[in-house]
Amino acid sequence: MDTTKKTGDIEKDSLELVLEEFTDEQKLHTKTVDDLVKAVNGLSGKFIEFEEKLGKLKEIDILTDTKPMQEIVKKGIIDMKLTVAAQPKNVTRKFQLLLFPEQDAKLFYRVVFGRWFLWLVVMLLLTNLYKFSIHWSENRKEIKLQQLENNRIKKAWNTLYSQQGKGIKRLMDSAYNKSGRPE
Repeated sequence: MDTTKKTGDIEKDSLELVLEEFTDEQKLHTKTVDDLVKAVNGLSGKFIEFEEKLGKLKEIDILTDTKPMQEIVKKGIIDMKLTVAAQPKNVTRKFQLLLFPEQDAKLFYRVVFGRWFLWLVVMLLLTNLYKFSIHWSENRKEIKLQQLENNRIKKAWNTLYSQQGKGIKRLMDSAYNKSGRPE
């Protein structure tokens, strides 16, 4: 029984502690809610006072006489109309086809005859350089082909010369000597 009494006392103490904590928290929440209610009431009172002040505002009437300003502006407009009407009107119709601009002609000529001319010269130079390189390359190929052909002929001549007898060698020597003479 002693243990059940002790456990019962412990449970009772625990419950009392928990209930005390809950009541403390409840008191704190109640106080917070009361503070919020007071703050809302204070703000609503201030809001009502503000609305009453807005309702009591008086309109301020500012009367300005703009007639002198209107008269000055009207006089200025009439003066401008008279000035424009007094000027002679020349009616001329021009139809032009301009190849060069009327203004900044020096700049235009500098661009056209300076830069464009320079580019034309550079392009012409590059074109001629390309043609020369192609011609030179084709000549080099032709020379190589001729050299290969000449080497073949020399090799065939030497082979034939080494395989023949004295009579044919004399004929070949005389043909060789005749071919080397300018006519």
